[in-house]
Amino acid sequence: MQRRAAEDLKKLVTDALVERGFLYEGAKAFATPRRLALHVAGLPARGEAVREERRGPKVGAPDAAVQGFLRSAGLTSLDQATTITDPKKGEFYLAVIERAGRETLDVLAEILPQIIRSFPWPKSMRWGAASAQPGALRWVRPLQSIVATFGPETETPEVVPFEVDGIKAGTLTRGHRFLAPETIEVRRFDDYVQALERAKVVLDADRRKDIILHDARDLAFARGLDLVEDEGLLEEVAGLVEWPVVLMGSFDEAFLDIPAEAIRATIRANQKCFVLRKSGSEELAPAFLLVSNLVATDGGAAITAGNERVVRARLSDAKFFWETDKAIKLESRLSKLDTIVFHEKLGTQGERVKRIAALAKELAPLVSADPALAERAANLAKADLVTEMVGEFPELQGLMGRKYAALQGEPDSVAAAIEEHYKPVGPSDRVPTDPVSIAVALADKLDTLVGFWAIDEKPTGSKDPFALRRAALGVIRSLIERSLRLSLGEIVARQFAIAERRGAPQGSAAGEIREQDLGTSGFHFSGVIETEGQAAHSAVAQRVADLLAFFADRLKVYLRDQGARHDLIDAVFALPGQDDLLMVVRRVEALGQFLGTDDGKNLLAGVKRASNILRIEEKKDGRAYDAEPDPALIASSGQPEEQALAQALTAARADASAAVAAEDFAGAMRALSRLRAPVDAFFDKVTVNADDPAVRANRLALLNALRAATREVADFSRIEG
Repeated sequence: MQRRAAEDLKKLVTDALVERGFLYEGAKAFATPRRLALHVAGLPARGEAVREERRGPKVGAPDAAVQGFLRSAGLTSLDQATTITDPKKGEFYLAVIERAGRETLDVLAEILPQIIRSFPWPKSMRWGAASAQPGALRWVRPLQSIVATFGPETETPEVVPFEVDGIKAGTLTRGHRFLAPETIEVRRFDDYVQALERAKVVLDADRRKDIILHDARDLAFARGLDLVEDEGLLEEVAGLVEWPVVLMGSFDEAFLDIPAEAIRATIRANQKCFVLRKSGSEELAPAFLLVSNLVATDGGAAITAGNERVVRARLSDAKFFWETDKAIKLESRLSKLDTIVFHEKLGTQGERVKRIAALAKELAPLVSADPALAERAANLAKADLVTEMVGEFPELQGLMGRKYAALQGEPDSVAAAIEEHYKPVGPSDRVPTDPVSIAVALADKLDTLVGFWAIDEKPTGSKDPFALRRAALGVIRSLIERSLRLSLGEIVARQFAIAERRGAPQGSAAGEIREQDLGTSGFHFSGVIETEGQAAHSAVAQRVADLLAFFADRLKVYLRDQGARHDLIDAVFALPGQDDLLMVVRRVEALGQFLGTDDGKNLLAGVKRASNILRIEEKKDGRAYDAEPDPALIASSGQPEEQALAQALTAARADASAAVAAEDFAGAMRALSRLRAPVDAFFDKVTVNADDPAVRANRLALLNALRAATREVADFSRIEG
């Protein structure tokens, strides 16, 4: 909230100034637990005068239009307006509005109260007697004082004259709540920062973070230990203190029997403390670091002792959870998953586990995993959700399951999959490496996506409450980064068919869908559906195509982040049946390399020219020139360049098609590159729109053959340039 509030304050104030014509050189916002500050540099003392010409209605327009124009321009009569003549439309009224530049101090006094009153705190409160009144001020905590000054560096700044709910802006603030609670008078920002520093307040959150991190490292080093760094915790702790003081506490070494992750979660979540490692080792030390907001007279002994008591109690709880959980097999916990609702329309976690296990077993051979191990891992993957430890620390899901599985003798790949099937959980997280983990991870994410698509709960705009974009990206990264081949269309089609059968009434057409019913359907990422004998199941087919289109959009985002051109991605996706994402990526890579050569650039220009000619002539003639060119007509009446292009097309198309079939996309590009010279010669020497209708039609068919040859690898018409 502090970081967000600082940025909100900066944006609201600077936007309001710019809207009024006041430009500035720079602005920076700051936050501590007790204060929010903004410094804007380079504002002028007075705004510039404004002259605006506002055009009104035509002379002779209805009175209502005239009166509206006068009100909007701030005029009292038409005598204050002039007229202008438009050669085409006649005479119009014109108002010339001139506004003198306003004093910056007055503008600040106008905008600051509005911003304070409407500040977008995610949580806020009212307080005191005034809180009962309508429109009472709401703030994140009771507002105590406002400091607001403005002026040039060479003069004494003035107080911005305003007040909010009886709190007048002034020059008085206070230092640290306990170490320096006296009032401090400040006039300039430099005075403010220095005065607060003397009063035991570090204004800049990044500087507080730096102090905490360096002091923590130094204190750990002095005791022969290493700090386990935690950026999220560091950010949080820096927002809890104004004068950070790092202290070290300890706990009983017997607690180290608890998994290190559980110790860290306990100390982090409950006490906001950092854990320590033994120097040069991954093993935790029985010590922790806390950050106090006080310089205590006893050197922090009482503060440390208090934290040690709480940590001891929390670790005792964690030890109890650990010992209790170890005594119960994961498999014996599965029945409890039937009592946990995953989603009201998608059933319980127990039902979901059965679906994931079946899908993981099906996917296993496709990712070189053992089907039995994949099914076993999927069955146990969610069991730790009902353990005591995960119930207390949900962030340990998966990790605790892996430890419990290892303790009960499960194979290493099964134990690893229980933890890794959640991965990747973000763009910087790694993807699973073990084949069993990959099978379960893919099954988990695909079941989630198919399920929510089946009940029409898809992401909308920026809202994605079920993290479906993250799930799709996880599937994409797993396939691409592990070089895995999957036909997503076939897989999700079967899952949708199963979901439709599961949710349909017994005996209905949908309820009788077999898992293989959609296996022969062809799906186009653009959303075009081509089915063979599946008209009765068009709703399911539409869902499949819609989900594949979602994967396509996520893949575009992923590839753009990797530096791929968006138009090349569109050109590949324009071809039907692109549901093998690894092959899509390889096509895009090969296409990008080809278009980086002179042959590629020139061929692209030729294909675009051919496509434009075809589009114009087909629209004019009301027909498509998609028949194969007549070789006899080319031989009898064609020019040498036309004959050369026809021969080159026959060879290049065959070679490119064979290369694509062999998944040699670079070879397909090399085959197409041989078209560059004959295409250039054709457009240089041959007139497409010949006088003879048969020759003209045949040449247009030849251009269509050129377009078709390049569509073996991509739709060149979608490529820019």
